[in-house]
Amino acid sequence: MTAPTAVWTRCPQCSELIYGGRYERILRTCPGCGRHDRLTAGQRVEQLLDAGSAEPLAPPRVPDDPLGFTDSRPYVERLREARAETGMTDAVLCVTGEVIGRPVVAAVMDFRFMGGSLGGGVGEAITRAAETALRLRRPLIIVTASGGARMQEGALALMQMAKTSQALAELDEAGILTISLISDPTYGGVAASYATLGDVILAEPGARVGFAGPRVIRQTIQADLPEGFQTAEFLLTRGLVDAVVPRTALRTTIADLLEAQHPVRPRKRGGPSATEPPATTTPTTAAASTRLIRDPALLPDLDPEQVIKAARHENRPNTLEYANQLLDGFQELRGDRLTGDCPAIVGGVGRLGDRQVVLIGHQKGRDTAERVRRNFGMALPEGYRKAARLMRLAVKLGLPILTLVDTPGAHPGIGAEERGQAWAIAENIRLMSGLPVPVIAAITGEGGSGGALALAVADRVLACAGAMYSVISPEGCAAILWKDQSAAPRAAAALQIGARDLLGNGIVDAVVPEPDGGAHHDPSQAAELLRAALDEALAEVAGLPPAELVAQRRRRFRRY
Repeated sequence: MTAPTAVWTRCPQCSELIYGGRYERILRTCPGCGRHDRLTAGQRVEQLLDAGSAEPLAPPRVPDDPLGFTDSRPYVERLREARAETGMTDAVLCVTGEVIGRPVVAAVMDFRFMGGSLGGGVGEAITRAAETALRLRRPLIIVTASGGARMQEGALALMQMAKTSQALAELDEAGILTISLISDPTYGGVAASYATLGDVILAEPGARVGFAGPRVIRQTIQADLPEGFQTAEFLLTRGLVDAVVPRTALRTTIADLLEAQHPVRPRKRGGPSATEPPATTTPTTAAASTRLIRDPALLPDLDPEQVIKAARHENRPNTLEYANQLLDGFQELRGDRLTGDCPAIVGGVGRLGDRQVVLIGHQKGRDTAERVRRNFGMALPEGYRKAARLMRLAVKLGLPILTLVDTPGAHPGIGAEERGQAWAIAENIRLMSGLPVPVIAAITGEGGSGGALALAVADRVLACAGAMYSVISPEGCAAILWKDQSAAPRAAAALQIGARDLLGNGIVDAVVPEPDGGAHHDPSQAAELLRAALDEALAEVAGLPPAELVAQRRRRFRRY
């Protein structure tokens, strides 16, 4: 049951006075400053899961006081008090249930119980929740709120970090999706184990998360901390969480992510069941009338300057525009979980027709300000590492991978070199060559050098009719070999970078037609043409066993 709210509530952050009824309707968030109030485990379950779907898992029986610990008070007294105040056995509530019709297992922590600390009871409950998810083959959602490991249980509490991490590793091996939702605060042993091991890590606005708390860090290093240090927003920019999601959007965001494992289709009158895909897919108008072009003679022999201009046209559709038109329920995922989030590469999960897919692509941006922010589509090492993380997620869940390539090349900068640009590109090329799921790459605009190839080692490589693909930019080639950048068109002709030559030379397997005048003249139709092409290419390889898929892909690139 949700605890009653006062008639009026004052926000402790901005002091706005909020009517209690409204406060509950907006899920205990402040309409003035957006502060997210802490929730009890019961309130969180009520907000996230479908009404009436939650079925509690029996709390485990563990020793209450394994060390006979006493500080200013005996540990057993603290436990009795926490249980009386919260009505809980320990600091986590584990249930089975549904999120907008998608079945899940959820483990929800409650900060009221001894600061949400991780002891034997919590570790055992989290582990059993993971084992239940494994047995039922349901995604696991973990909602964290904790100050860290429970000191009163000594090294036994420390061991819970290993036990719970091991339980999540078993879900990885079994291909079970895990989603971590970080609420305020999440620190110490919880942050350094199951809170940060989810396939997808979401955080509420303003949630603080880290290993050591800010007071300990200040005392240790004797220095001021950066503004917003350890907040969800701070960590998002550093590639450590996938998204910061306001509470009002959590249910739909999580439901879309759950589609990757348990798709839910609306029931059609007289049609298949809600979870059963239709026997056949009805193609769109564009798909019905379009075929991939596999004969170079069917393509115009364009002037090199036309090829360059078309491929780089500022109004060509970009990856996010394609994603939002091609995919239903697209959820962007961010960060390499190591050093940062590169805005020049975007990716996420969504549904292409009846297939859940992972889509990854370069993002140049639309206006000048966005292009600058996204480095004009020139990725940093963290961009390629983010792409690799999403590819591994696709493998875990058995999802096809689609990549959209549109970049002048990898970012040429000091920071990129310091963080291992060449290593990141090489690792992606090696990773893609052995992925046991279907991979389709499409050069949608500019395909520049190794920065493009790092997303284009695929079973089928397509090129849009207005795209180009080359070992170096025409200007770079002209400057080096002709000693004159104005010789770029001559270099482009010699490099044979246009779609017609790429197809003739076997660099790409097929060409995707574009609307009259190019993709930039009708981005919506261009997206439908690309959808048809991706559908056709995927259908060619979707049924192959993983070993054959990898063998064919390696033979494809071995022949060059």
